[in-house]
Amino acid sequence: MLTIIDYDAGNTYNLQKAFRYLGIQTELTDDPKKILASQALILPGVGAFKAAMAVLNKKGLTAVLQKAASQGMPILGICLGMQLLFDSSSEYGFSQGLHLIPGKVVQLPEKPSFKIPQMGWNQNYLTQANQDFQILDQAYTYFVHSYYVQCADEYVLSQVDYSVAVPALVEKDNVYGMQFHPEKSGQVGLSLLEIFNEKVAG
Repeated sequence: MLTIIDYDAGNTYNLQKAFRYLGIQTELTDDPKKILASQALILPGVGAFKAAMAVLNKKGLTAVLQKAASQGMPILGICLGMQLLFDSSSEYGFSQGLHLIPGKVVQLPEKPSFKIPQMGWNQNYLTQANQDFQILDQAYTYFVHSYYVQCADEYVLSQVDYSVAVPALVEKDNVYGMQFHPEKSGQVGLSLLEIFNEKVAG
């Protein structure tokens, strides 16, 4: 059973639909006891960093997620959910993040030929040899975002080019993040959700 964090900031319907298609059971909840008793957590996210963190803090879920990570529970952040895993963001003013992966979230630079937000398909390039996620190398996934993560290369498994190198898949120990939407990325995205589930199952 995978637990999807319910905090009113994610496209949870399509995500749950994708997992159902794969035959993977999920539960949508904001109950701290259920969250801490889970096998693994999915932190989705659509919207602004500051507003999302405000909801997590109000629901008391920031400390819950930090505790789950410290106990070694696998956590997958998706889109905004990936950005929340990091230390801070400058979106609509400075905000603290979950501090699960060192790094910060900043706005995509405004450059000719690159519209903000990045919206659509972009090609991934693996930045580290990683057999688990080899399927992502050269593959296209679907993005919708105006901000991106700046972090040390050691945490970046794949990136895309959008006027700057944008981390697309990140990992630190038991914490993973996908800047793209796997549930909207066709067979590659579904395969990535299966890979995460397999890593959870051991």
